[in-house]
Amino acid sequence: MSMDRRKFLKVAGVGALGLAGLPASRLLAADDPRFKPPAEGLQGKRWAMVIDLTKEAHDADAISVCHKIHNVPQLTNPRHEIKWLWNTGFKHAFPGLASKHMAVQYKGEHSALVLCNHCENPPCVRVCPTKATFRRADGIVLMDFHRCIGCRFCMAACPFGARSFNWVDPRTASNLDEPGEVMLTFPTRMKGVVEKCNFCAERLARGLIPACVENSSDGRMLFGDLEDPHSDVSRIVKSKYTIRRKQHLGTEPSVFYIV
Repeated sequence: MSMDRRKFLKVAGVGALGLAGLPASRLLAADDPRFKPPAEGLQGKRWAMVIDLTKEAHDADAISVCHKIHNVPQLTNPRHEIKWLWNTGFKHAFPGLASKHMAVQYKGEHSALVLCNHCENPPCVRVCPTKATFRRADGIVLMDFHRCIGCRFCMAACPFGARSFNWVDPRTASNLDEPGEVMLTFPTRMKGVVEKCNFCAERLARGLIPACVENSSDGRMLFGDLEDPHSDVSRIVKSKYTIRRKQHLGTEPSVFYIV
C-alpha cells in the first residue's frame, strides 16, 4: 500500500469521524458477528496455550505447518519477513529473566517458541483506527485484512513484535504456488496489510486444535480453555510454575511457558 502522510491523515480522519457517529454498542462491536466465535466447532471462554521449554525443542515442524496452511510467504529479503510462529533466544523472549543463577540452558541462546500472545488487554486493539484488529469473545485476537489500512499502529503498540507488515505482495512468493490444502483453507493477503497468528481460529471452527500444537512433539505445546478447570492448559497453569512474556506490562498474555 502506497500512501503519503497527508492522504493517510485524511483517510484516518474520515474513519475517526465515521466511528464517532456510531452508537456505543456498534463502536464496541459487541453485536458484530466477527466478535463472536462460531456456534459449531470447539468452544471456549478463553483459549490459551502452554509451551514447555524444559522439553527438547523440535519446533521446525510446528512452524512449517503453521506457515503452510496460513499461506505465510517465504520472502528472500529478510526485511520483508512475515512471521506467525518463530523461535528466538530465551533472553530476547524474556528480557531480564535470564539471571546468572538460572539453569545454564536459559542463559544463552536457548530457544523459545513465540507468537501473538492473544492478550486479555491487547494494546493493538485499542490503537487500531478502523477496528481491523479485534478481540473475540473467546479471547482470540483476530485481523480483518479488508479493514486494515496499513497504518501499523498495532505493530507499534504490540510489545512482543508479533505482527508483520506486507511490504511487498505476498502472493508473489514461490511457496504459495504449491497445490492442495495450502490454497484452500486460509485466504492469501495483499500488500500493505498487517498479519499475525490467529490461534488457528479457522481450525477451531472445524473442531480442530491449532496446527502447531497438533504437530508439536512430546506434548511440548498444549492448547485449551483456560476457564475450563478440566482442560490440560488450566490444570498445568495451576499446578506448574509458568511465566509469560513481559507480564509487568499488564496485557495479560494467553501464552504460558513452563521453565
